[in-house]
Amino acid sequence: MRLIVLSLAAALLASSATAPVLAQDAAKSPAAENGKDKPDADSALASAVEDAQPKRGSVTINGRTIAYTVTPGTLTIRNDEGEPVGSMFYTAYVADRAKGAAPRAITFMFNGGPGSSTMWLHMGSFGPVRVDTPTTDVAANPPFRIVDNHQSILDRTDIVFIDAMSTGLSRPLGKAKQTDFFGVDQDIDAFTKAIQRYLTINSRWDSPKFILGESYGTLRGAGLVHSLQAKGVQMNGIILLSSILNYGIRQPGFDQIFVTYLPSYAATAWYHNRLANRPAALEPWLTEVRNWARGPYLQALARGDDLNDAERNAIAAQMSAYTGLSPDFLLRNDLRVDLARFRKELMRDRRRTVGRLDSRFIGIDVDAAGNGPEYDAADTAISGAYIGALNTYLFGTLGYRTPLTYRPNFYSGIRGNWDQKHKAPDGSNQGLAATSFDLSQAMRQNPRLKVLSLNGYYDMATPFFGAEYDLKHMQLDPALRQNLTFRYYESGHMIYIHPDSMSALKRDLDAFYDSAM
Repeated sequence: MRLIVLSLAAALLASSATAPVLAQDAAKSPAAENGKDKPDADSALASAVEDAQPKRGSVTINGRTIAYTVTPGTLTIRNDEGEPVGSMFYTAYVADRAKGAAPRAITFMFNGGPGSSTMWLHMGSFGPVRVDTPTTDVAANPPFRIVDNHQSILDRTDIVFIDAMSTGLSRPLGKAKQTDFFGVDQDIDAFTKAIQRYLTINSRWDSPKFILGESYGTLRGAGLVHSLQAKGVQMNGIILLSSILNYGIRQPGFDQIFVTYLPSYAATAWYHNRLANRPAALEPWLTEVRNWARGPYLQALARGDDLNDAERNAIAAQMSAYTGLSPDFLLRNDLRVDLARFRKELMRDRRRTVGRLDSRFIGIDVDAAGNGPEYDAADTAISGAYIGALNTYLFGTLGYRTPLTYRPNFYSGIRGNWDQKHKAPDGSNQGLAATSFDLSQAMRQNPRLKVLSLNGYYDMATPFFGAEYDLKHMQLDPALRQNLTFRYYESGHMIYIHPDSMSALKRDLDAFYDSAM
């Protein structure tokens, strides 16, 4: 990695659903009481003056050296009256282009949460640099190695990583409150304005345009592609990495969530060798598990209390064969095992737990009792490396200057204050957002829009079978279904932390960009 300073001068460039606050309780709303609807001291340091601090770099991809400009900076978004209301932080990687050459593609990337910065994608996935993280059996300790990413997609597309409001270095401005951006539609609107602004000040309106969202970023991305196209920003494609497109199914009493998790439970039990008759490979065995989950298992759950003891025992026996959990445990859970209980129970006899973001990771609780793990082993194994590397790279290697502190996340401010409602394309109001129909509307209005769904078998945060269910229930015309592609990897939520999966991701993304341009 070679970086050469161009300029350090700033440039002015022209989770869980909450009940609605009743009107009579507005003065004592959670946001008002905890102060999250007021500008904090850190936000007061943010500036409406747009900033750009570029440097030069290069990376070798597939034997070809790509020279690029990396620019950390800010985009000022405004309300309908033209007043600045937010400063969105980004880091852009733009490869050199020969004079007269066709416009390069550009991809806007973001993580999810809601409340996460885009540190994970920036430092681990598709840019020209990445942090070197450990295998699944050890946590990373300093010093953290930042290395060239030879699996970067910078040879195919320029990349712009954007931090959501109040995360990273993004902050509200002026009279705007943090909570003005804390909601499904409010967040989509902020990203819409930020992307429009970037396209304008960088003369990129004619570039092929893509979105890549991870986790909650897929729900945002599905709504965002519809929002952008409604404002005349024609999109070429969207990449959904570890999808959660429908929060509605995560309510008590809805059995679909147990059905969509079952294949992920099976994959995890297979990985940790907890099956009595373990197949040699995940596929096509997981296809068998899928078919059973949406067939006999779903039918049994749908019958509820009408299921007799013999039928219940038969379902428990087969479910045990697929998940490694005992029939007795399954029966005591009424054949419905939530995620926390599965993560605790699978290896309880060894006093171990499995991770949520990536179930290959193993945790150690203080004891073997309890209904759920004390922490996420996958999260704790890599968080320190990503946070440390981001700060070293952004403020050290790139020399970015700002009075603000980089926030890896802002869960403490968003939790309990996030507006889960969403106005669907048909004008209906959803109490809990499901943006898959925003995406299907965008695909109907733009029949050349391509969609790529990337899924990790060991992702317990956004199960792959749930992504399949949501994306295969968009009521697409048969002619449009060919624009939707699924790919799978033996990794977890952050597919890119697995070296073998990263190589496969690169191949699949290269093919996707070729098909979409």
